[in-house]
Amino acid sequence: MDFIELLKAVVIGLVEGVTEWLPVSSTGHMIIVDDFITLHVSEAFWSLFLVVIQLGAILAVIILYFRRLNPFSPRKSLVQRRTTLRLWAKVLVACVPAAVIGLLFDDWFEEHFFNAFTVAVALVAYGVAFIVIERIKAPAGRSPARVRGAHARAPRAGAGAGVDGRGSDPVGDVDRLGFGRALCVGLFQCLAIVPGTSRSGSTILGGRILGISREAAAEFSFFLAIPVMFGWSLLKLVRAFLLDQIVLTPTEWGVFAVGIIVAFAVSVVAIKFLMGYIRQHSFEAFGWYRIVLGAVVLGYFLITGQFV
Repeated sequence: MDFIELLKAVVIGLVEGVTEWLPVSSTGHMIIVDDFITLHVSEAFWSLFLVVIQLGAILAVIILYFRRLNPFSPRKSLVQRRTTLRLWAKVLVACVPAAVIGLLFDDWFEEHFFNAFTVAVALVAYGVAFIVIERIKAPAGRSPARVRGAHARAPRAGAGAGVDGRGSDPVGDVDRLGFGRALCVGLFQCLAIVPGTSRSGSTILGGRILGISREAAAEFSFFLAIPVMFGWSLLKLVRAFLLDQIVLTPTEWGVFAVGIIVAFAVSVVAIKFLMGYIRQHSFEAFGWYRIVLGAVVLGYFLITGQFV
């Protein structure tokens, strides 16, 4: 087993764990990482690894929100169990558009749009969108980048008030999210089929446009990832091992394991950081980061002559 390849898997797992949940596009980062840290594996394995490594990230959400998402918890009342089942129903409804679009068009979009130019444009475009939406949503007389004082100390958004301004958004808690808005967020999630868009970025941005508070939009984005990412990873595994019948080397199995474990550990930290950050700040900083990253992706591939 190649120790250097395992170290590369650690770096890739770290990038996946951070960028999967922050609205900054894991694809944009992976393009850069792959150019500097290339795993000596087959193309078939690399394509599979980029998807399956997400299992570690998904596990982080399941563990962090296990009680919230478990409808059979003995600690929950009958009303709370029904609320949890209703939440899962909304998640499944929101997943339908992405499942349909993904199955029909994913391979086509990957073939025609998985390139540095598309990723760079998507990074910048959504970066601008985040900045514009957050400034529109900012409470009057307050900085859109920071929400402190009485607003930051207000109770959790379960009373129907948003985190940003505590009342500036109609939906301040995931439990108050209706099926109509949930489906609309699912439609926004379909935009993530374009490389560089970011699944979390498209769903969070969609949620903000639809009047969902930062905290609720982020949480619903996390919950949507469970069936979407788990289902897509399972589909890739079935296709790879049963249909394509690929055979992995011991090093590739090790890369799998290390990547998933690191992605899980880093995802726990990233999710906790994001939820703590947006209680006092807007998503505007992520918008600026996306614009800078898009320029870096574009500039790097232009300079190196690899731009396609």
